[in-house]
Amino acid sequence: MNLTLKSIPEPVYRRLKQLAARNRRSLNSEVIYRLERSIGAAPVDANALLARARVVRERAEVPYLTDEMLREARDEGRA
Repeated sequence: MNLTLKSIPEPVYRRLKQLAARNRRSLNSEVIYRLERSIGAAPVDANALLARARVVRERAEVPYLTDEMLREARDEGRA
C-alpha cells in the first residue's frame, strides 16, 4: 500500500530526516514507525496475556519464587 504526503513543512521534514539517521532507518521507515506509535497498538487483553504467561511459566519447569526464597538467597550472599 502506498501513501503520498504533500506540503510537509520543511522543519518537520528536516526533523524526520534527522530522526531517521539517528535511528538508522530510512525516511519511509521512520515515518511508518512514528505513525504506528502515534496511532497506538491494539488494546491488550489482560486475561489472555496472563493466560499465555502462565503457560510459559508452567512449560519452563522452574520453581515459583516466593518472597521467602528470595530473602534466603539474598541472606546467603547470592543476590
